[in-house]
Amino acid sequence: MSKKAGTALSLMAMVFMGALASPLTVLAADAEETYQPALYATIWALLPPLVAIILALITKEVYSSLFVGIVVGALLYSGFKFEGTVTQIFEGGIIKVLSDSYNVGILIFLVILGSVVCMMNKAGGSAAFGRWASQKIHTRVGAELAAIILGILIFIDDYFNCLTVGSVMRPVTDRHHVSRAKFAYLIDATAAPVCIIAPISSWAAAVSGFVEGQDGLAIFVRTIPYNFYAILTIVMMVGMVLMKTEFGAMKTHEINALNGDLYTTAARPYENATDDEAPNPRGKVIDLVVPIVVLVICCVISMIYTGGFFSGTDFVTAFSQSDASTGLAMGSAFGLVFAIIFYMVRRVINFRDCMACIPDGFKAMVPAIMILTFAWTLKAMTDSLGAAVFVEESMRSVAGGIEVILPAIIFLVGCGLAFATGTSWGTFGILIPIVVAVFEKSSPEMMIISMSACMAGAVCGDHCSPISDTTIMASAGAQCDHVTHVSTQLPYAIVAAAVSFVTYIVAGFVKTAWIALPVGIVLMLVVLFGIKMMNPMPIEKPTE
Repeated sequence: MSKKAGTALSLMAMVFMGALASPLTVLAADAEETYQPALYATIWALLPPLVAIILALITKEVYSSLFVGIVVGALLYSGFKFEGTVTQIFEGGIIKVLSDSYNVGILIFLVILGSVVCMMNKAGGSAAFGRWASQKIHTRVGAELAAIILGILIFIDDYFNCLTVGSVMRPVTDRHHVSRAKFAYLIDATAAPVCIIAPISSWAAAVSGFVEGQDGLAIFVRTIPYNFYAILTIVMMVGMVLMKTEFGAMKTHEINALNGDLYTTAARPYENATDDEAPNPRGKVIDLVVPIVVLVICCVISMIYTGGFFSGTDFVTAFSQSDASTGLAMGSAFGLVFAIIFYMVRRVINFRDCMACIPDGFKAMVPAIMILTFAWTLKAMTDSLGAAVFVEESMRSVAGGIEVILPAIIFLVGCGLAFATGTSWGTFGILIPIVVAVFEKSSPEMMIISMSACMAGAVCGDHCSPISDTTIMASAGAQCDHVTHVSTQLPYAIVAAAVSFVTYIVAGFVKTAWIALPVGIVLMLVVLFGIKMMNPMPIEKPTE
C-alpha cells in the first residue's frame, strides 16, 4: 500500500475512534423500526461515502475504497460490534441490493448489451464503421462532435446512452487520438445532463413521480430552461471541443493521446480488449448500425409496455410511468435475439460464435458490475444510517427565509448529497417534495426554479461522484480506468457547477430563465476563453 493510502487509512481510523466516543444525540425514526443505530439521521450518516470517495481519489483504487466505505457504514450501523457489522455488510448490503429487482434488471441489461457489443466486434461491424467514419470524419474535433451528437440523440436513458455511444464511437475517437479520459467525459456529459432536459426519458419519468398531486410531466417541462448545470455542461463541452482547449489532468491525457498514448496512466484495464484477433473482413457498417437501431427500438417499446401503453395508456403517460430497469432488460433481450438471427442470416458469424460472445460480453462487463454492486451496497449503508432524514431536516430548517438565494443553496445541497450518495434519483426523492411543500402556494415560479436547482445539483453531484452508477457506466462505455475518468472529469464539472451557482443567484433575483440563462451561457463562454488563453494546446497532428 502507498504512503498516501496508509496515511489516509490512519486518519480514517482516528475519525472512527472519535465517532465512537462522541456524545451525539439521536433523532427519532419510524416507530415501527425494530432497530435504530445510535448515529441515525446525523451528519455521520454521510461519512461512509465520503470515506470511499476520499480513498478512491488518494489510492486510485476503486474496489477496496468502496469496500472500506461499506465497512465504515456497517460499523456505524452496528455500534462497532463485530457480528452486527458482518451481518449488515452481507444481509443488509450486498445480498440485499443483489436481490432487488430493479438492480437485477440493470445488471441483466449490462450483460446483454456487453454480449451484443462483443457480437458486433466479432462480426466486424465496429471495424467497418470505423473505416467508414474515417472517410467522413477527418479531424479530432469532428470525432468529438460526432460523439457528442450521438450522445444527445440517445436521450432515452443514461445507462443505454453510455454503453451505446461508447461501443459505436470508440473506434472513431481512438483513430483520431482522442484520449480515453476525454472520451469518457464526452459520454458522461451527454448522459445524465441530456436525459434530465429530455421530456421523454426515464429521468423525466422519475422526476414526474416525485411531484404528487400535480401534473408532474408539465412541471418537468417548465423546469428545463432553468436546469442550468445540464445546459451549461453541454455548452462547455461543445465550446471546449471547438476552441481546442483543455486544462487540469485532462490536458496531460490529451497531449499524450496526440503522441499515441490513449491511456496515460498505468491502469489501463481495457488496453488489449479488442486486440485478440483481426477484424472480420466480411463485416459491413450495417452489422453495427442495424443491431443498434433495433436495440433502441426494442428498448423504447419495452419501456412503454411497462408503462401500460398497450393497455390503452397514451404514449407520454406510458413513458412517464415506465419501469426503466424492466424495460431495458426486456428490450435488450429482444435485441440480442435479433442480433443472433441477423448475423447468422448475413453469414458473418455462425451460431457457435454468437453463443461464445455471451460469456465474453459478461466478462467485459465484470468491472462495471463489481463497481455498481459495491456502489449500491454503499448507498444501502447510507440509507440505513438515515442520511435522507438528516438532509431533509437540515433543508427544512433553512427553507423559511433567504428565498432569493435559496435556489443556489438548493443547488449546492443537491450537489453534496448526490456526490456523497452517488444517486441522482435518490436526491430528487429527498429534495423535490420539500421544495414543492415550501413554495407550492407562496411562489409557484420560485418552486419551478428551486426544483430545477435540485435536479441540476443532483446531476452535478452524480457527474462528479466516483460511486455514481452513471459515472461507472461512462467509464465502461469508454473502456477507461474508472478513477482516471473521475479525476480528469472533476475539474470540468466543478467549473460548470461554479457558473451554474452564479446563474442560480441571478435567477433568484430576476425569476425568469430568459435573462438568467443567457447570462450563464455568456459567463461560461468567457470562462472557457480565459482558460484557453492560460492553457494553450499543442497543434493537432493529422490522423495517420
